[in-house]
Amino acid sequence: MALAGQLETEIEIKAEAHAFHDVFSRRPHHVSNMAPGHIQSADLHEGDWGQKGCVVYWNYTHDGVPEVAKDIIEEINDEKNSTFKVIEGHLLEKYKSVHAIVQATPKDEGSLVHWTLKYEKLSEDVPEPKGIIQLFNNMTKEIDALLTQQEQQT
Repeated sequence: MALAGQLETEIEIKAEAHAFHDVFSRRPHHVSNMAPGHIQSADLHEGDWGQKGCVVYWNYTHDGVPEVAKDIIEEINDEKNSTFKVIEGHLLEKYKSVHAIVQATPKDEGSLVHWTLKYEKLSEDVPEPKGIIQLFNNMTKEIDALLTQQEQQT
């Protein structure tokens, strides 16, 4: 059994791709206001918001349990995606490494959000992080609803 793995999910949303991408690349501290049922807070630990290398400390709920993660934004590509690497927190109790990549691609109407979760388990008995992928799905839907509402008001 391989210790390294990758999970992916795609979600069609009504919001514009650039608006969704902007939330994660430039304004991650707004995620807790946009998806409070899943993300309770996002605090800047180091660097500047929206800049490569900034470190964000997240308080979130995963499978009904409050957890924390400290991520570093490894890449911000306004045309393509943003990449986050977990450097501290609950996930590293089970996984040697965790990287999340979010990509929002425009469609004729709305956009397609693609999440990739790359991980390496500490041991073979650690399950795949399917709950994190579900968290991404739920969070994306909540953020889409709010962004769509804001777009309709302008």
